[in-house]
Amino acid sequence: MPSAIEQIVETYIRLRNRRGLEELMMHRQRLLVDLKGRSGYDFSLPIGQIDEEISIIEAGLSRLRSMDSTAA
Repeated sequence: MPSAIEQIVETYIRLRNRRGLEELMMHRQRLLVDLKGRSGYDFSLPIGQIDEEISIIEAGLSRLRSMDSTAA
């Protein structure tokens, strides 16, 4: 069963919503910077999860780029 982020990315790809994916990517990147800047707690688990989500979003953006290049 796909994760929630995988389902969201698939929906954005199906709708060809590059802007939505880019905004999702920026949000995750801001979260990552925020978590890495904090101390007093072990944030390694959420940092790892956000890194994984960023990879999934990057793959989705790559798929959109390839779809755009074949459509042109």
